[in-house]
Amino acid sequence: MSRSPLPLPAEAPAAARVPGLTAVALATLAVLVTAADTYVVVLALPDILTGVGVGLDDLQRATPIVGGFLLGYTATLPLLGRLADLRGRTPVLIGCLLLFALGSLLTATADSLGPAVAGRGLQGIGAGGLVPATLALVADRWPPERRSVPLGVVGAVQEAGAVLGPLAGAAVLAVADWRAIFWLNLLLGLGLAVGVAVAGRVRRPDVVAAALAALSVAALGLQLAEPAALAEDVTLGLLYVPLVEAVPETTPLVLAALVAGAALVARSLLHPDGAVLPLRGLGALARGVDVVGSLLAVVALGALVWAFAAADPETQVVAHGWVLLPLSGIAGVLFVLHERRAADPVLPLDALRPRGAWGALVVNLLVGVALVAALVDIPLFARATTTPGDQLGAALVLVRLLVAVPVGAVAGGWLCRIAAPRLVAAGGMALAAAAFGAMTRWDQAALDGAGSWLVLLAAGLGFGLAIAPVNAVLLAVTRSEVHGSAGALAVVARTVGMLVGLSLLTAVALRRFTAEVAAIGTPMQLCPSTPADCAAYDAATEAALLTQLHTVFAGAAGAASLAAVAALALLRSSGPARGPAGG
Repeated sequence: MSRSPLPLPAEAPAAARVPGLTAVALATLAVLVTAADTYVVVLALPDILTGVGVGLDDLQRATPIVGGFLLGYTATLPLLGRLADLRGRTPVLIGCLLLFALGSLLTATADSLGPAVAGRGLQGIGAGGLVPATLALVADRWPPERRSVPLGVVGAVQEAGAVLGPLAGAAVLAVADWRAIFWLNLLLGLGLAVGVAVAGRVRRPDVVAAALAALSVAALGLQLAEPAALAEDVTLGLLYVPLVEAVPETTPLVLAALVAGAALVARSLLHPDGAVLPLRGLGALARGVDVVGSLLAVVALGALVWAFAAADPETQVVAHGWVLLPLSGIAGVLFVLHERRAADPVLPLDALRPRGAWGALVVNLLVGVALVAALVDIPLFARATTTPGDQLGAALVLVRLLVAVPVGAVAGGWLCRIAAPRLVAAGGMALAAAAFGAMTRWDQAALDGAGSWLVLLAAGLGFGLAIAPVNAVLLAVTRSEVHGSAGALAVVARTVGMLVGLSLLTAVALRRFTAEVAAIGTPMQLCPSTPADCAAYDAATEAALLTQLHTVFAGAAGAASLAAVAALALLRSSGPARGPAGG
């Protein structure tokens, strides 16, 4: 017998409030915006580093900007998924969008590395929390037998961010500097938060509290942005002059933000009806989300993510592995032991007992391993062969694969209505495995032919086909009151798969490349009369590089094949979930 739904102190139970199509559409649009932001730094990263005082000859310091986003995106997912189950989908969506907007503000105004990393971390937290809340929103709106197509649409939109992100970044950089990207994110985040609040019929906020919140945010924003029109004005510039000269933080704008913020806290405590900050329920909420379990999950996932995200693939599989991996393992063990005894665990592990639940996570992990090979090594192959030195041209080669992923995601959702999800997912990953197998035979001229288009489109279509079936089975075999947590785990599994896959596949491929180069000999040995212009050495080195890339493609083919087998064997929707099984 399934457990009774948990009471939600701030709004009706998530599963009992059927969301309108507008709310689902806005949540899906929010997923698109934040997914695009995940990839927006691809082209803008050199400009961002220069803007925060990091020279282009010191590119290794870019790791915290990229890793900070991944850390925020992954480590807090269990907590945010649990909050979506306790407080409801809409409040979590709004909170994540506001966090994303705040992170965009910090990044847009950063003049040093620290604020930029903090801003990207907040953006990551906001972006990560949107996905499980949106998946749960879809599950609330449609019954199991009808939700595969909308789940496919959400997956398609999320994957479309990989295509639109770099293109949007390039478009903005063509007319403005890199900071405009994050100012645009700020406006989109705030606008979508308001839209979700209206569409989700959130209780009308206290007017005074809303005004205080707006005043505090506006003052903080003006202080951080410091527009020249204000800062250089004879009168208005006084807003930026510290009242206490020895303390730079005592400007009138900072003090106004602090006073308005303190008044907002007081107002929210004294007038809880319509409070902008739901402070009255924080104690009960802290008990409901299992603070100890949440902290252990953050430490375990955070250490694991940083170990792989901060690693230099050319020299190491993990960074600071002797500290981070044991820390992650110890925190993970303590987390499991704690969750088994907790009255209200942050991740209800019993919900993962059905084979379809943990099987979906296994499939997502393997999909992540294969997908990262495509995202990283297809552009590398292009730069090494047909587009040497052309970063944009290499990215456009990857787009051939990425444009097929959203198509496959929608098609996979539709196919789940006429076939078992496990067959659809297994067929998709088998198609991706076959495509990677074909890539292992690519030569220097492979990308010039029409055959490469078919291979890349097939790979993208295969990845897309697996998205909706995996999520459909996961949500079909878990109870509605844990859908937020289940969606969070699905995202975690795929992200961890991508990080681990990148490090392991790259390490194996680089080892093979090193062995191949060592066997070539030196230019003096091959071309004793013209060592400086040795065509034989250059050709052998290029062949070694192709061998390295083929090794990665072979590993991706293996991971995709395992994902196909796992999908076929594990994605069965019989389990303790309420409602009819989804195939």
